[in-house]
Amino acid sequence: MKKEHFVDYVKIKVKGGNGGDGCISFRREKYVPKGGPDGGDGGRGGNVYIEGDENLMTLLDYKYKRFYKAEDGENGKGKKMHGKNGEDIILKVPLGTIIIDAKKNKVIGEIIKDKERILVAKGGKGGRGNAHFASPTNRTPRICEKGKKGEEKEIILELKTLSDVSIIGLPNSGKTTLLNRLTGTDAKTAPYPFTTLTPNIGVQRDNKFRRYTICDVPGIIEGASKGKGLGLKFLRHIERSKILVFLIDGTTENPKKDYNILLKELKNYNPLLLEKKRILVINKKDIESFKNPFKEDALEISALTGEGVQKLKEKLEEFLNE
Repeated sequence: MKKEHFVDYVKIKVKGGNGGDGCISFRREKYVPKGGPDGGDGGRGGNVYIEGDENLMTLLDYKYKRFYKAEDGENGKGKKMHGKNGEDIILKVPLGTIIIDAKKNKVIGEIIKDKERILVAKGGKGGRGNAHFASPTNRTPRICEKGKKGEEKEIILELKTLSDVSIIGLPNSGKTTLLNRLTGTDAKTAPYPFTTLTPNIGVQRDNKFRRYTICDVPGIIEGASKGKGLGLKFLRHIERSKILVFLIDGTTENPKKDYNILLKELKNYNPLLLEKKRILVINKKDIESFKNPFKEDALEISALTGEGVQKLKEKLEEFLNE
């Protein structure tokens, strides 16, 4: 997914429709000389909902349009006719989207499942017509209610990608090549750092044909948890993963140091990330300068040639089944 097409944080305004006004009306019939009040009620304003869509991967639609308003309810009419309710609007978002009230800095909810729906701005109630206000002492009431205003909010939509597995590594460790090897995707790769500027997501199926997703998180560098490089922007996408694959370049000067950098940055960002299941993988076994200082604690692979990748798949499926 190209950089300009991946948006994972937006702030928008939403407003429920206003309720319609009640009507002041009296019966006007030939053989009813003293017809009573018959003003109808106003319709309810439309609601604004956020709904999950498993086919979406980005919040791009909300980058350019920042205000969404549901339809107003219609005013009431004579003969006790109720005004039409305003149409609701449904804003679709990717799974993993958190909805935050920007003014209160409070989480309204989060979308986890396809078709899951959360009400974010309620439409206003319609006003009552004068038919409701007739009494023995006031048989011709000339009063009605105005419709209530729709609820208005400024909300933040923050996407934390829902992936079963996240591949984490320093720049140029081969994360995207491994994702392509595991899932058959065709994400861009190149022999220089920061080739991947946005998370790539691929889909794999286990030996029982169950679907699971793998996310290639853009390269984390030392200091990412403090805002350096790209890491801070995309570390949030690791939070929802079940399994973390630490991918270490086995041809660097000090693979152990590289691994410790990743652990440190994740801990500084959110210590709970280190409680997730993890698999340590040393990549680039096809290169002569390859070394594995972790010995049996790590899987040795070549994402480029596919050597050892089957063992990694088996380990992932074992963890996912647990």
